[in-house]
Amino acid sequence: MGLRPGHCYRNTGHKQDRAYTRVAITVPRKNFIGATPGLRTRQFNMGNPTKKYSHLVDLVLEETCQVRDNAIESARLIINRFMIKRIGKDDYFMRIRLYPHHILRENKQAQGAHADRIQKGMSHPFGRPIGRAIRVKSGEVLMSVLVNKDHIALAKEGLLRAKARMPCTVHVEVGTDVESIGTLPRRAIEEKVVQEVKETAESVAAAGAEGAAAGAAGTEAGKGGAAAAPTAAGPTAGGKEAGKGSEKKGKK
Repeated sequence: MGLRPGHCYRNTGHKQDRAYTRVAITVPRKNFIGATPGLRTRQFNMGNPTKKYSHLVDLVLEETCQVRDNAIESARLIINRFMIKRIGKDDYFMRIRLYPHHILRENKQAQGAHADRIQKGMSHPFGRPIGRAIRVKSGEVLMSVLVNKDHIALAKEGLLRAKARMPCTVHVEVGTDVESIGTLPRRAIEEKVVQEVKETAESVAAAGAEGAAAGAAGTEAGKGGAAAAPTAAGPTAGGKEAGKGSEKKGKK
């Protein structure tokens, strides 16, 4: 069985329909929920947070609805891929502004014809957790992208690619309030600075090693020339000694 439609999780106003609550009168220990499903949205910050940007592009939801975490991940992938390809990984910063806190749950159903029942009844069934979602109101911002003026049109085009992934209608807004996106990830900024310092140190060390190697090669060349001079002079001196010896033999 695939994903159930969104109206299965619609809030009808009863106390039992709140986000993830349960009151067990007979067995109080069942008030506590032991586990929650894993989060399918892998990243919330993408791009380059160290650069100074001039404009903010927001993806705004126009309806009150519930957005699953797998829909957010699908939209994130297609938008981020478009941004890297058309703008470049160092010329934008994207953030998912909302977090999927709401836990989705389903009551198990028997499948197929003549299937045996796996439950006694449907009186206030709580169900088991099967996923996460975001409950949003009309006008809330789901994603934001920081870009410069030259890339506003591309950022709008990229964010509108999430239309098919969202359960409601969306639109894009452009502004200059860059600070509204919140605090940028400091760890990424620090890692970027450390990487730049390492690269600078490595380039300086490589240049110093090349200079030292060139100096050593010059020194070896100088030593070789000095050693070659006596060798070249040696046969001449030996010839003179041999000439003197032959002269002495002739006189005798």
